[in-house]
Amino acid sequence: MLRQITFAVGPLACNCTILGDEASRTAVVIDPGAEVERIVSILEARGWKPTAVVVTHAHIDHIGGAAELKRRTGAPVWLNPRDLALYGGLEAQAQWIGVPTPERTTIDAELNQRAKLSLGGETLEVIETPGHTEGSICLYLPAENKLFAGDTLFAGSIGRTDLPGGNYDSILRSLRERLLPLPDQTIVIPGHGPETTIARERAANPFLQPLRG
Repeated sequence: MLRQITFAVGPLACNCTILGDEASRTAVVIDPGAEVERIVSILEARGWKPTAVVVTHAHIDHIGGAAELKRRTGAPVWLNPRDLALYGGLEAQAQWIGVPTPERTTIDAELNQRAKLSLGGETLEVIETPGHTEGSICLYLPAENKLFAGDTLFAGSIGRTDLPGGNYDSILRSLRERLLPLPDQTIVIPGHGPETTIARERAANPFLQPLRG
């Protein structure tokens, strides 16, 4: 079983996750939006070397620390290419929330459904879920029934679609076709806020009620 460490970073409290494999001493970092020093400290304390920096979408609160983390660790950055234009507008995003513009980096690998991500003998499946942004993705760890949902699905809500690249019909389609078919016991680790499960959201999330059945 992989070791999961999830904690909120930055002014918008993005959930950053470090998945580590104790046997190989390797790790994957998901959504390093800020507080790179904290992320690096956790990696170093456990002796884990990151093999990938995975970004679920290119909003600043999820990707803002990716360049620095890559520079500090050498780990390649993965992003869906449909969010490259959004990443190119990082300065405008920084102005929206009143923070300094973080450094940018080249994207090393395309994060789409053909991507192969593995850690400790386990596979991380990429699920493309456009809607919150054009290139939004989720990561599914079937061996542990875990979904790292980015800003597509939250406890009791779904990702907003009123920002550039957002589309309400697209996110509902992604939820209906890509996420709701997952097993009921799937644990959902969203991009913000507390964990939930697919069963709980299917039963009680008001945005998902029209999609049931």
